[in-house]
Amino acid sequence: MYEQIRKNKQKTFLVLFTFILLVAAVGLAFNYLLGYGVAGVIIAIIVAIFMSFFSYFYSDKVALMAANAKPADKDEYRRFHNLVEGLCIASGLPKPKLYIVEDPSPNAFATGRNPKHCAIAVTTGLLDMMNRVELEGVIAHELSHIKNYDILISTIAVTAVGAIVVLSQIGMRMSFFGGGKSKRDSNSNNSPFGAVLLILPLLLLILAPFAARLLQFSISRNRECLADASAVSLTRYPPGLISALEKLKSDTSEVKKGLSVTSSMWIEQPMDEGEKTEKPSWFARAFATHPPLDERIARLKEM
Repeated sequence: MYEQIRKNKQKTFLVLFTFILLVAAVGLAFNYLLGYGVAGVIIAIIVAIFMSFFSYFYSDKVALMAANAKPADKDEYRRFHNLVEGLCIASGLPKPKLYIVEDPSPNAFATGRNPKHCAIAVTTGLLDMMNRVELEGVIAHELSHIKNYDILISTIAVTAVGAIVVLSQIGMRMSFFGGGKSKRDSNSNNSPFGAVLLILPLLLLILAPFAARLLQFSISRNRECLADASAVSLTRYPPGLISALEKLKSDTSEVKKGLSVTSSMWIEQPMDEGEKTEKPSWFARAFATHPPLDERIARLKEM
């Protein structure tokens, strides 16, 4: 169990380090093609940070509104409140705000920038389908996202992707429309490899956003696996979460509320019946925010 947690954390930091290298490489390509020095790179990073600022501080409100989540009445949803309170005592976390999404599909998500400003939302379908130990496993998974600061990590990833996209878009457009032309012409005239030296930075600018998205989705999948392992560490009862994931796998319904905003946040990535029953291709897996449920269940059974 603890070995899986350690490995998942190492993978996340490795991917984040790769992000840094990719941002640096795109910045060098940008500078080489246009000759604006570090100023252009700094501007792009500032723009990306500004774009992510709203996401970090207001994503919880946006996600809850998109899912049409309503505060969970303590009397009506006493079991939900009691399970959260017990797990918060065990984990040392403050109790998050609790919400209900009126949807028959079983699912749940956590949102918020830190443990003091967070919320957990569950669907009515989840509460109806899960028994006590299964629901405890799901809630422990969502609390683990909060404890592991996954919203902060995803915001860092979004910032890096934003910086790469901004640099790539500006670099390509200005290169195609004559930006930095004198520097490129000088390099082409002074070196027999001038054409190659122009093509390689352009290729990097074209492919970098694609690679950045892959890294972003990789981080998301690693954090899901880490949340599963952390949940089991919290409940000390792997069969609870395993049984919950097996029920989610067998259910073919799909959450309909606010998918475009919240799809990456649910404990199970929302998908239609056909997608659930088909074995995902390599391409689909690479662009998935969650590992396949079969893989998650298999890992938990090894603990």
